[in-house]
Amino acid sequence: MKFELPKRRPRGIMVMPLIDILFVVLIFFVVTTQQKRKRPVLRIELPTVKEVPSATVTEASSILSVDRLGTLSLDDIRVPDISLLENYLKSFVKENPGRKLELEADKDIPLEKLLEVWDALTRAGIAIKDVPARIRLPQDRGGSPDK
Repeated sequence: MKFELPKRRPRGIMVMPLIDILFVVLIFFVVTTQQKRKRPVLRIELPTVKEVPSATVTEASSILSVDRLGTLSLDDIRVPDISLLENYLKSFVKENPGRKLELEADKDIPLEKLLEVWDALTRAGIAIKDVPARIRLPQDRGGSPDK
């Protein structure tokens, strides 16, 4: 007796469904991958103001100065620490009502220190917009510019 065997089909891998799957996986990885870029450092140049001669007489004001080392002084009184600046400013406002205050900061002062001074002014009840700021350039110190 002779049985007839069915014809064998060649076994192969179906390529078209694999291409579809690979394409979907590729799209997934492209969409979900985050490119790591080097973040640039933002250099901030604070504006400077030169003294302009004026014919008008201005009233005397007190100066809050911050040097490049972070040393604070209110007129001739040295403030030992930035955390005590708020108390010094409150007593200044109480003793000198209506007196104007100016901020004189060094050009090399870190921005963090300047923001701490502004926070102390705000907590003491002095509006920042009422405190004009002057930036001291290196040649204003009387010596040669630092390198």
